[in-house]
Amino acid sequence: MSSDAESATDSSLLDHLVELRSRLMRAIAGVVLVLLGLLPFANRLYGQLAQPLLDKLPEGAHLIAVEVASPFFAPLKLALFVAVITTMPWLLYQLWAFVAPGLYRREKRLAMPLLVSAVLLFYIGCAFAFFLVLPAVFGFLTSVTPEGVAMMTDIHAYLNFVLVIFLAFGLSFELPVALVILSLLGWVTPTQLREWRGYAVVGMFVLAAIITPPDVISQLMLAIPMYLLYEAGIIAARLLAPKSQGDRDSDETDRPLP
Repeated sequence: MSSDAESATDSSLLDHLVELRSRLMRAIAGVVLVLLGLLPFANRLYGQLAQPLLDKLPEGAHLIAVEVASPFFAPLKLALFVAVITTMPWLLYQLWAFVAPGLYRREKRLAMPLLVSAVLLFYIGCAFAFFLVLPAVFGFLTSVTPEGVAMMTDIHAYLNFVLVIFLAFGLSFELPVALVILSLLGWVTPTQLREWRGYAVVGMFVLAAIITPPDVISQLMLAIPMYLLYEAGIIAARLLAPKSQGDRDSDETDRPLP
């Protein structure tokens, strides 16, 4: 390789690294700005997050802070989580802006709807968990509390539990997007997904049993939506099945020059 070619390669790599650094800084700046805006309302956010449990606790019961710094760090941790979730469209846009110049035309047409769908499904999963799953879970847990035992949960333990539920349901609702991506990559086909339906259902119920508390209602509230999303993923994968080789070759001619 000539020195000119090596110099061009090094320059191109340096340009990519500079662009990556710029996108990362913009992404972090967006999260920090939203976090700073949420900090004055951190305690109020935590109060709203704790409402599903407080509604199910016996009269006079309340959350407690076992650790000395928990009243400060628990709301701060929640504010950071909300900031990241709120800025997810901005974060994904920075990722899109970085990778888009190297994508084929067809990849660009498909990537944006997939990103938007992923964000919406994650939000729907978190909302489903907050408004439906958590009340059912806490209703079950308070009903099985032994007589004479006061259920007073530590605020940090409660936050960690709820965030795990949010992430579990948010990521589980990404199933259709994951199936579409696997299909577009050629790793699976819609026919294979239909054939594996039985194994998938068993896996969903096993996963639901691991993630959710040990009550049938919350397990069904995760497994059933996952199955419906699996079926939706099969339909979407069939609609977006890869084109013929000739069509892919024509797409390659539209690839941007380095």
